[in-house]
Amino acid sequence: MKILFIGGTGIISTAISKKLLESGEHELYVINRGNRNDCLPEGYKSIVCDINDEEAASKLLADIEFDVVADFIAFVPSQLERDYRLFAGKTKQFIFISSASAYQKPLSDYRITEGTPLSNPYWKYSRDKIACEDYLMKMYRDEGFPVTIVRPSHTYDERNIPLGVHGDNGSWSVAKRMLEGKPVIIHGDGTSLWTMTHNSDFADAFIGLLGNIHAIGESVQITSDESLTWNQIYQSIANALGVELKPYYVPSDFLAKCSNYDFTGGLIGDKANTVVFDNTKLKRLVPGFNAKIRYDQGVKMTIDNILANKSLQREDPEFDQWCDKVIAAMEKAVEL
Repeated sequence: MKILFIGGTGIISTAISKKLLESGEHELYVINRGNRNDCLPEGYKSIVCDINDEEAASKLLADIEFDVVADFIAFVPSQLERDYRLFAGKTKQFIFISSASAYQKPLSDYRITEGTPLSNPYWKYSRDKIACEDYLMKMYRDEGFPVTIVRPSHTYDERNIPLGVHGDNGSWSVAKRMLEGKPVIIHGDGTSLWTMTHNSDFADAFIGLLGNIHAIGESVQITSDESLTWNQIYQSIANALGVELKPYYVPSDFLAKCSNYDFTGGLIGDKANTVVFDNTKLKRLVPGFNAKIRYDQGVKMTIDNILANKSLQREDPEFDQWCDKVIAAMEKAVEL
């Protein structure tokens, strides 16, 4: 197949790109600004362009048609309107990467299927993704635009430790606190359920949707089947680091109110909710798919890689100080 990725170098798309190129069975084009393409192996065809420059992109793509186009970096409807203008009649399948955070919050049922209502009053990011889905499904119904919508949840790779509470510079600061014997903040009481998916597992499922006629006009979530409490998630990280976990529990709404970090969206509108994904539909569309990497195994590989690469250890003294202030405030409240 002739495949075009818009973006192609993120946590999700890098894993897919690598597997497609390793297979040698497909012709992969990647359109982006070319700033991070060194993470991709050889064999792809680069189109260097800011996709937001529609006129320039239109000229570069004028004489090329694709079997599949996937946009990994669209977040608002206007970007999908641009994609429609660029690719209507020029691809057999258009895949949009939405988000499982778009599902109903608060949930009426912790078990999530593709039929779970889309509604998230807490997070604009999620509402924008819902609006994108609405636009694309209208184009599918009215114009026959061959849309497939994919909803990932919390997906991680070897470059980032997946966590619930961290600062703007990523999650290394939390791992560093663990290594230093400091308490780390866990939202709520740590007993709500969450799902982590390794990007290589996501890639296997995604590749099974490429060129899949049964996926046209459908929305599909891609996650692991493994459900973990946040206590188990943080304990797995501590185990991988070889240190004792010192959890400090803070209510999610308190975290949302006492910081400049987007914990209203990221926690109240997402990670503070217990979620269990039912991937029956995905497995029907991609027979034989099962996520293979258990979280404790995957996060161990991630941490080993980060410990071996100083460039991935991004310091965040502001977040570290904020954690100490929150813990001090909670301790003071306990004394009342």
